[in-house]
Amino acid sequence: MELIPLFLKEMEQEALTTRKFMALIPDDKLDWAPHQKSMKMSNLATHIAELPTWVTMALTTDELDFAKIPYEEKKIQNNADLMAFFEESLANGRTQLIPENESLLNKPWTLRNGEIVYNVDPKHEVIRMAFSQITHHRAQLGVYLRLLNIPIPGSYGPSADETQH
Repeated sequence: MELIPLFLKEMEQEALTTRKFMALIPDDKLDWAPHQKSMKMSNLATHIAELPTWVTMALTTDELDFAKIPYEEKKIQNNADLMAFFEESLANGRTQLIPENESLLNKPWTLRNGEIVYNVDPKHEVIRMAFSQITHHRAQLGVYLRLLNIPIPGSYGPSADETQH
Protein backbone atom coordinates (compact mmCIF):
# COMPACT_ATOMS: atom_id res chain seq x y z
CA MET A 1 0.00 0.00 0.00
CA GLU A 2 1.29 3.44 -0.90
CA LEU A 3 1.20 5.94 1.95
CA ILE A 4 1.91 9.18 0.09
CA PRO A 5 -1.63 9.48 -1.39
CA LEU A 6 -3.12 8.76 2.04
CA PHE A 7 -0.93 11.39 3.69
CA LEU A 8 -1.83 13.95 1.04
CA LYS A 9 -5.56 13.27 1.47
CA GLU A 10 -5.29 13.53 5.26
CA MET A 11 -3.28 16.74 5.04
CA GLU A 12 -5.93 18.32 2.84
CA GLN A 13 -8.84 17.17 5.02
CA GLU A 14 -7.21 18.34 8.26
CA ALA A 15 -6.29 21.67 6.67
CA LEU A 16 -9.97 22.42 6.10
CA THR A 17 -10.73 22.01 9.81
CA THR A 18 -7.57 23.76 10.94
CA ARG A 19 -8.38 26.80 8.80
CA LYS A 20 -11.83 27.07 10.44
CA PHE A 21 -10.30 27.14 13.93
CA MET A 22 -7.42 29.48 13.16
CA ALA A 23 -9.62 31.94 11.28
CA LEU A 24 -11.44 32.61 14.57
CA ILE A 25 -8.41 33.87 16.48
CA PRO A 26 -8.95 37.55 17.25
CA ASP A 27 -5.99 39.86 16.64
CA ASP A 28 -6.44 41.39 20.09
CA LYS A 29 -6.09 37.98 21.82
CA LEU A 30 -2.75 36.86 20.35
CA ASP A 31 -0.98 37.50 23.67
CA TRP A 32 -3.73 35.80 25.71
CA ALA A 33 -3.19 32.51 27.53
CA PRO A 34 -5.66 30.63 29.74
CA HIS A 35 -3.06 29.88 32.42
CA GLN A 36 0.45 30.98 33.37
CA LYS A 37 1.83 27.59 32.26
CA SER A 38 -0.01 27.72 28.92
CA MET A 39 1.37 29.01 25.65
CA LYS A 40 0.13 32.35 24.45
CA MET A 41 -2.46 32.08 21.70
CA SER A 42 0.06 33.33 19.10
CA ASN A 43 2.63 30.69 20.09
CA LEU A 44 0.08 27.89 19.94
CA ALA A 45 -1.38 29.03 16.63
CA THR A 46 2.05 29.55 15.07
CA HIS A 47 3.08 26.05 16.12
CA ILE A 48 -0.06 24.58 14.54
CA ALA A 49 0.60 26.59 11.38
CA GLU A 50 4.20 25.37 11.05
CA LEU A 51 3.56 21.65 11.59
CA PRO A 52 2.93 20.82 7.90
CA THR A 53 6.59 21.72 7.29
CA TRP A 54 7.53 18.67 9.36
CA VAL A 55 6.53 16.58 6.33
CA THR A 56 9.29 18.27 4.35
CA MET A 57 11.74 18.02 7.22
CA ALA A 58 11.04 14.29 7.67
CA LEU A 59 11.47 13.53 3.98
CA THR A 60 14.48 15.76 3.24
CA THR A 61 16.58 15.25 6.39
CA ASP A 62 17.56 12.37 8.63
CA GLU A 63 17.32 14.22 11.94
CA LEU A 64 16.55 17.36 13.86
CA ASP A 65 19.12 18.25 16.48
CA PHE A 66 17.96 21.14 18.65
CA ALA A 67 21.56 21.64 19.83
CA LYS A 68 22.59 22.45 16.26
CA ILE A 69 19.40 24.10 15.03
CA PRO A 70 17.68 25.97 17.85
CA TYR A 71 13.97 26.55 17.44
CA GLU A 72 13.06 29.95 16.03
CA GLU A 73 9.38 30.72 16.11
CA LYS A 74 7.88 32.68 13.25
CA LYS A 75 6.55 35.98 14.53
CA ILE A 76 3.02 36.83 13.53
CA GLN A 77 1.35 40.18 14.07
CA ASN A 78 -2.24 39.34 13.24
CA ASN A 79 -4.61 36.67 11.98
CA ALA A 80 -3.87 37.48 8.35
CA ASP A 81 -0.17 36.76 8.98
CA LEU A 82 -1.11 33.50 10.70
CA MET A 83 -3.36 32.31 7.89
CA ALA A 84 -0.74 33.18 5.26
CA PHE A 85 1.92 31.31 7.25
CA PHE A 86 -0.33 28.25 7.48
CA GLU A 87 -0.90 28.28 3.71
CA GLU A 88 2.87 28.59 3.12
CA SER A 89 3.50 25.65 5.45
CA LEU A 90 0.86 23.53 3.70
CA ALA A 91 2.38 24.29 0.32
CA ASN A 92 5.80 23.40 1.72
CA GLY A 93 4.60 20.04 3.07
CA ARG A 94 2.75 19.20 -0.14
CA THR A 95 5.95 19.58 -2.18
CA GLN A 96 7.31 16.38 -0.64
CA LEU A 97 4.15 14.27 -0.76
CA ILE A 98 5.02 12.96 -4.19
CA PRO A 99 5.23 9.36 -5.41
CA GLU A 100 9.03 9.55 -5.73
CA ASN A 101 9.32 9.89 -1.94
CA GLU A 102 7.42 6.69 -1.14
CA SER A 103 10.76 4.84 -0.97
CA LEU A 104 11.97 7.15 1.82
CA LEU A 105 9.13 6.44 4.23
CA ASN A 106 10.76 3.51 6.04
CA LYS A 107 14.13 5.19 6.51
CA PRO A 108 14.95 6.26 10.08
CA TRP A 109 14.62 9.83 11.31
CA THR A 110 16.03 11.04 14.63
CA LEU A 111 14.89 13.78 17.00
CA ARG A 112 17.61 14.81 19.42
CA ASN A 113 19.14 17.54 21.51
CA GLY A 114 22.85 16.90 21.22
CA GLU A 115 23.63 13.55 22.81
CA ILE A 116 20.07 13.16 24.14
CA VAL A 117 18.06 11.15 21.62
CA TYR A 118 14.32 11.62 22.06
CA ASN A 119 13.32 9.11 19.43
CA VAL A 120 14.28 7.36 16.22
CA ASP A 121 11.33 6.47 14.03
CA PRO A 122 10.65 5.66 10.40
CA LYS A 123 9.91 8.80 8.42
CA HIS A 124 6.31 7.71 7.84
CA GLU A 125 5.78 7.70 11.63
CA VAL A 126 7.25 11.21 11.89
CA ILE A 127 4.70 12.39 9.34
CA ARG A 128 1.89 10.69 11.29
CA MET A 129 3.16 12.31 14.48
CA ALA A 130 3.12 15.73 12.81
CA PHE A 131 -0.49 15.20 11.74
CA SER A 132 -1.39 14.03 15.25
CA GLN A 133 0.28 17.13 16.66
CA ILE A 134 -1.87 19.33 14.44
CA THR A 135 -5.00 17.63 15.76
CA HIS A 136 -3.80 17.75 19.36
CA HIS A 137 -2.86 21.43 19.31
CA ARG A 138 -5.97 22.36 17.33
CA ALA A 139 -8.00 20.84 20.18
CA GLN A 140 -6.02 23.01 22.61
CA LEU A 141 -6.85 26.00 20.45
CA GLY A 142 -10.52 25.01 20.69
CA VAL A 143 -10.28 25.24 24.48
CA TYR A 144 -8.70 28.69 24.20
CA LEU A 145 -11.50 29.84 21.91
CA ARG A 146 -14.17 28.34 24.18
CA LEU A 147 -12.74 30.17 27.19
CA LEU A 148 -13.00 33.39 25.19
CA ASN A 149 -16.66 32.58 24.39
CA ILE A 150 -15.94 32.18 20.70
CA PRO A 151 -18.21 29.55 19.11
CA ILE A 152 -16.27 26.44 18.14
CA PRO A 153 -16.53 24.96 14.64
CA GLY A 154 -17.04 21.25 14.15
CA SER A 155 -14.05 19.03 13.55
CA TYR A 156 -15.38 15.61 12.60
CA GLY A 157 -19.03 16.51 12.70
CA PRO A 158 -20.97 19.46 14.08
CA SER A 159 -19.94 21.10 17.34
CA ALA A 160 -22.34 21.92 20.15
CA ASP A 161 -22.25 25.53 18.93
CA GLU A 162 -23.37 24.46 15.47
CA THR A 163 -26.23 22.23 16.67
CA GLN A 164 -27.79 24.61 19.19
CA HIS A 165 -30.74 26.55 17.87
